[in-house]
Amino acid sequence: MENFVARQPIFDLHQKVYAYELLFRSGLDNYFGAVDGDQATSRVIVNSFLLFGIEELTSGAKAFINFTKSILVKEYALVLPREYVVIEILENVEPDEEILGVCRKLKAGGFLLALDDFVYAPKYQPLLELADIVKVDFLVADQKARKRLAASLIPRGIKLLAEKVETIEDFQQAVSLGYSFFQGYFFSKPVIVSRKDIPGYKLNLLRVLKEANQPEIDFDNLSGMIQSELALSFKLLKLVNSVAYSPRSKITTIKRALAYLGENGVRKWASLLTLAGLADDKPAELVVSSLVRAKFAEALAELSNQAQRASDFFLMGLFSQLDAIVGRPLKEILAEIPLADDVAQALLGQGRLNNFFKLIVAFEKGQWSALPGLAAALGLEEDQLPQAYHQAVQWPQQILSVF
Repeated sequence: MENFVARQPIFDLHQKVYAYELLFRSGLDNYFGAVDGDQATSRVIVNSFLLFGIEELTSGAKAFINFTKSILVKEYALVLPREYVVIEILENVEPDEEILGVCRKLKAGGFLLALDDFVYAPKYQPLLELADIVKVDFLVADQKARKRLAASLIPRGIKLLAEKVETIEDFQQAVSLGYSFFQGYFFSKPVIVSRKDIPGYKLNLLRVLKEANQPEIDFDNLSGMIQSELALSFKLLKLVNSVAYSPRSKITTIKRALAYLGENGVRKWASLLTLAGLADDKPAELVVSSLVRAKFAEALAELSNQAQRASDFFLMGLFSQLDAIVGRPLKEILAEIPLADDVAQALLGQGRLNNFFKLIVAFEKGQWSALPGLAAALGLEEDQLPQAYHQAVQWPQQILSVF
């Protein structure tokens, strides 16, 4: 039985990851009805702590886990480490005396309690006395409801989490109302700025990105560009001298570092280092999720017998959020970077590689209903996908630790 996981980040006011909500399914063929809520929650608990490892899944952040009534009253939560878990009580759980008793016990045990998809009704008053976090669905709640909940709950010491925040405008409104946490894909929909508003050093990094992805790299030209960026030079030298590469002798020049990596290595690592520099004033999760996408895409190239294109697939995942990172339309940015035509087309929603990109995003968002058709269309073995994605989730921790 294969197990699938999607991690949906939850951000704080500074757009740093506070937690991940973990969404599990047992396979591509039972993404909805084949597993009931109790089984799904049980598998989340077992798989996240025993199969995958909670620290690997969340990089040490907290994990929001949905709890049904049955799983709550069985008190399974009490065996979990309270420092890692937020108990998310589903909206269909009735706050009867049995549930309230369990919640009091969880609170006494030091657990945080969150109410999912909250819509106020008088019957929830006793549960609100115990809640630490209330999640408000921004696709359902209108502006008046969002404001009303903020005015009534925040003075009581309850923190509000705005979920399904899809735009920067929603995020800004939630901040102005006093919300503490935010969940959704707002960071992928940037406010577009003009070229002249991009800082000079970011333009330099874009030039490095462009040069690193030329069909034939001019190593002299590229080394000069990298040397003009102190942080980029430092990180590149640190990388090639790390245990990941273990050179026989210490590498002390940029040109030698580039030669040591080779053309494919330069395309990958120079692009990675440049991307991190471009995103230094954006949510760190943008870089992390871009790395996960890149590694997962690289694995899909191998699984689809296109190993010779692993580098192209890697860059497809890595560059998929360049618009959010740079603050310009993706089509405009890609026109400046000499990617393979089908890779650029895939990122713009076109061409033969687009289904690979759709599969990556569907897995990331936990859109399980889309996966069977995409996997079949690409000729992929479904049982190979969970392990490939799990390894992709682990990879950013290994890479970012070098820097």
